[in-house]
Amino acid sequence: MKKIILAIVLMFILTPAFASDEAKLAQVQSIQSRIDDCGARILNANKIEKRVIFAYSEAEKSGLLEVDKDLTRRQVIVYSGAYKFVDSEDELAAVLARKIAIAFKSYDGVFNGSLKSMQMKAAPKKFEIVADKIAVDYMVKAGYNPLGMITYIQKVYPQKRYDMVSNKNLTSKRLAIIYEYIYTKYPYFLVNNKYLDNVHYQNFLLTSQENRRKLQEKIQNGTNERVKYE
Repeated sequence: MKKIILAIVLMFILTPAFASDEAKLAQVQSIQSRIDDCGARILNANKIEKRVIFAYSEAEKSGLLEVDKDLTRRQVIVYSGAYKFVDSEDELAAVLARKIAIAFKSYDGVFNGSLKSMQMKAAPKKFEIVADKIAVDYMVKAGYNPLGMITYIQKVYPQKRYDMVSNKNLTSKRLAIIYEYIYTKYPYFLVNNKYLDNVHYQNFLLTSQENRRKLQEKIQNGTNERVKYE
């Protein structure tokens, strides 16, 4: 009798834990499926013939590790710390498209892309901009709105004081270059702007007034010179 009672007690104690674990697993599987589907859509639409796989990780994000895996393993890792900021399919596509751009670039050149990977590590600020622009192209080709990249970056990346001694560009500069690229190559998305009511896009418009003014001056002057964004 005591054994039966003990078994019943244990059942009531352990059942919530098992249920919690199953719910957690189902949540992770759902996220992984969402990432896989979005990533495959980008790969297929852009006819990327090289293999790139995707993985969702709840581990803490490591900047160096993240880049290394994109470059060396051709494996796109989406960390929970980055995923929690994703509010739309456009924003998820922005995250994946940029990582796919890095992974795909790592296939280029001699030694199965090893040299290209070294070049990307050696000039991270340059390839940060290159990857952003490629990602915009990937998004548009796959049917996503590239303004989702602006809202995602606006939410996630802090603004440093300087970028002279950093391996990253100022976030404001990066956003300005992405905006100019969309303005120049894909004006449709600005003319038919579904993000005008998005609070994060509105915040971008508020904080980018000076850089957008510089862009307008460039357009009015008809010059091809690179704008010195801040």
